[in-house]
Amino acid sequence: MVARAIPSRSPVAGALLHPGAKPLLFVLALLPFAWLMYGAITNNLGANPAEYLSRATGDWTLRFLCITLAATPLRVITGMPAIARFRRMLGLFVYFYAVLHFLAYSWFDMGFDLSEITKDIAKRPFILVGFSGLLLLTPLAATSFNRAVKALGAARWQALHKAVYAIAALAVLHFFWMRAAKHNFAEVAVYAAILATLLGWRLAQYLKKRRFQAPLGMSAAPSRHSAR
Repeated sequence: MVARAIPSRSPVAGALLHPGAKPLLFVLALLPFAWLMYGAITNNLGANPAEYLSRATGDWTLRFLCITLAATPLRVITGMPAIARFRRMLGLFVYFYAVLHFLAYSWFDMGFDLSEITKDIAKRPFILVGFSGLLLLTPLAATSFNRAVKALGAARWQALHKAVYAIAALAVLHFFWMRAAKHNFAEVAVYAAILATLLGWRLAQYLKKRRFQAPLGMSAAPSRHSAR
């Protein structure tokens, strides 16, 4: 008998598969929230704490959105499938910080006045865009569990979660309109470039897959002459 060579696992892949990797990621993802709470309690958020909290939670929503969308390209490029096990948790943290961002706006700007919030959403386009993104995120967060995948079926679940592309576009547009009043587009350009690169990679992968599938489909289809 010829013994099979067992490929040695890289230290990085081993760390990603470690039982403590997910709890560690959970703690790390909560650090921005903990820092903001500490700053609020110690009155260390600058001259306008309300604006700082609203801006910071929005920034962290965008950052986690970029990190979540980067999980699949990193998995494919590095050849480490273990990265995929963190994607759902990262996606839930996108929703977590988006909800905090909306709560900061609802509390500090609107005083939790539902009628005023409704009027403001309808009146201001950048608020409407941001709120639409949050609404689209909600079913994605609600179905980020194994039971939901089984209930919906893999194909339907994947189709639903493709809404993340629309969410990314709405998030950048919301950020752009928010910064337009101050004519500050540097950060917007950075996030737009990152998200465009990540979504562009996905589009390239999709087109590549279609290109390879088309010849296979044509060769597999029997001609009229061979069918006779």
